[in-house]
Amino acid sequence: MATEQVCISRRAFLVGSAAAGVGLSLGLYLPVANAADDAAAVSEVNAWVVIQPDDTVIIRIARSEMGQGTLTGLAQLVAEELECDWSKVTTEYPTPGQNLARDRVWGSFATGGSRGIRGSHQYVREGGAVARTLLIEAAAERWGVAAAECVAANSVITHRPSGRTLRYGEVASDAAQHVPPVSVTLKDPKEWRLIGKPVKRLDTRDKVTGAQVFGADLRLPGMLNASIRACPVFGGTLRTFDDAEVRGMPGVKAVVRVDDNAVAVVADTWWQADRALRALPLQWDNGANADVTSASIAAMLAEGLDAPEAFVGNRNGDAEHAISGAATRVEAIYGYPFQHHATMEPMNATARWTEERCEVWCPTQNGEAALQAAATAAGLPVEHCDVYKLHLGGGFGRRGFSDYVSQAVKIAKQLPGVAVKLMWSREEDMRHGAYHPITQARLTGGLDEAGNLVGLRIRLSGQSILAAVMPHALKDGADMITFQGMLPDGDHAISYSVPNLLVDHAMRNPPVPPGFWRGVNINQNAIYFECFLDELAHAAGRDPLAFRQALMSDHPQSLAVLNAVAERSGWGKPAAQGVYRGLAVCKAFGSHVAACAEVSVDDGRLRIHRIVAATDSGYAVNPQQIEAQVEGSFVFGLSAMLYGACTIAGGAVEQHNFDSYPSMLIAEMPKVETIVMPSGGFWGGVGEPTIAVAAPAVLNAIFAATGKRIRQLPIGDADLHAA
Repeated sequence: MATEQVCISRRAFLVGSAAAGVGLSLGLYLPVANAADDAAAVSEVNAWVVIQPDDTVIIRIARSEMGQGTLTGLAQLVAEELECDWSKVTTEYPTPGQNLARDRVWGSFATGGSRGIRGSHQYVREGGAVARTLLIEAAAERWGVAAAECVAANSVITHRPSGRTLRYGEVASDAAQHVPPVSVTLKDPKEWRLIGKPVKRLDTRDKVTGAQVFGADLRLPGMLNASIRACPVFGGTLRTFDDAEVRGMPGVKAVVRVDDNAVAVVADTWWQADRALRALPLQWDNGANADVTSASIAAMLAEGLDAPEAFVGNRNGDAEHAISGAATRVEAIYGYPFQHHATMEPMNATARWTEERCEVWCPTQNGEAALQAAATAAGLPVEHCDVYKLHLGGGFGRRGFSDYVSQAVKIAKQLPGVAVKLMWSREEDMRHGAYHPITQARLTGGLDEAGNLVGLRIRLSGQSILAAVMPHALKDGADMITFQGMLPDGDHAISYSVPNLLVDHAMRNPPVPPGFWRGVNINQNAIYFECFLDELAHAAGRDPLAFRQALMSDHPQSLAVLNAVAERSGWGKPAAQGVYRGLAVCKAFGSHVAACAEVSVDDGRLRIHRIVAATDSGYAVNPQQIEAQVEGSFVFGLSAMLYGACTIAGGAVEQHNFDSYPSMLIAEMPKVETIVMPSGGFWGGVGEPTIAVAAPAVLNAIFAATGKRIRQLPIGDADLHAA
């Protein structure tokens, strides 16, 4: 790959640098710090890089850290081009308000869809390269030499002919006065010394020592606490409440209505607020959805499987004709339930409102959306509001929504000038999520006499996330992200070449709000496709690996990850006594991933022994973080497979806490062997792709062990007995 020449928007970097003159570089709010930055001690080289006299480098990160390692990965990208001393790197979040004031110099504040690094790698590297260039120019000017005679490494600029050196901290203030270059040259990947290396994460120490402040930990002077309850039935409203019975309870300061469907109690402590809220007499109007149940929703989806009209996501050849003339016809119906994000940290936000300004402190996956939500709720211009982002105690897509931010501001607006921290109870969090969409699928395949796949028909029936939250993103009414993993091309393209294929979607939207849930639609689609492909292989009497390989000649990167897990797991060789294997592969979020699971079933008890996983994300910024993400995604995906289902009765979610919505235990977790195999040339996602292959690999291994196909998740009470 050739060295990359990049043109820079002069306006973007001039706005970023000039803003330092009006104090914005010193205005980045540290929510728990008492000391302000000393103007003489900090130099903003550009919007991305601030350097202190002791050579401490502060790298500003716009994306959100929620455990996935984006903070460290993005800092690596900037530091790589900056050529700084990694041991002296720290980070801070700019605010979305500052981003708007500076012509969005930091780009997007949204963190989701595994886009944290792949969606911003280009411009953050440019930010580091520009800062390096300015530092070199400042040193050269001080020496009176040509900048071309100077080189930077490890936070030191060296004049090569004379050997003179200057540290970054010595010239940072001068560098800030230089005009940014029109273009910069980015390093060739062969020259990377930080990117691709397993450097230690920057946020680990504070998390281990307890110094890290999450939204739930935040304390502000004079702060009050609020607990909220909304109508448990989706679409229901709050009819009346009688606050007389709780106003005299210890610590209670106020009882306030929030919109037309919720009430909150504000008190000195959250426990006081929540205790009073639980004692508050409430009357709900459950509305039109009070009769909705899991059974009625399932019937709606089943009808969609036979509906004459549907949106087409992928079509080539004539699938129905090929299947009708096939020697063998195979059909199966699969189903996937509602699932909750169940973040360890419930939804929370702290807000302070006055007639002139509104400020919010919160964990959010989309700082600019949170800012807009705050401004709307506050009734103030967006320029008079700001959001101070904190690390997230879990996101998984849930904190891309800003409902809890709006609620916090509306409560604070009724107590002007007072900071109010709203924290949802676990029960409130479970009842008012943005749930993984529920779907069913009918898959029909045709095999010729030799056992070759000649036609495949997939009908999806179920919810559209876009129809609920981003209807403007629909394409002629169709939600194309419904087809993730089954599309003809792009980041979620099918990993196989099927001669006659039809994939379509009958949109059926029950009144349970859907949302983006880690992995989104690739989760169920990989199960549907990979498990049914396994069914076809067995119907053809062929090895599941060989059956897949025969369909992948035009998909070399997907084939490579599949072959890697097959080789590492010992596919084709006998496993341990009583242990059986299953495979899965897919392309998701731009990356190619595969898994081979080893399981045993003893007296009906499933044990997952090992999963070998391979990931080709193009470039691997931090292989150690990729391994951690693979392991974490398997906890998430396998928990969903084993236990994750939200059921509906009376228009409300029946699961209220972790006793009825459990996660897998440490004792249930398999050994995970991760193969990181970046092939270069593209930037794929990491946090979400691998979640999709864990469940189908395990389900296919269960079939190998028991002869039983599990087509409805979660496994729950499935009758598992060894074959």
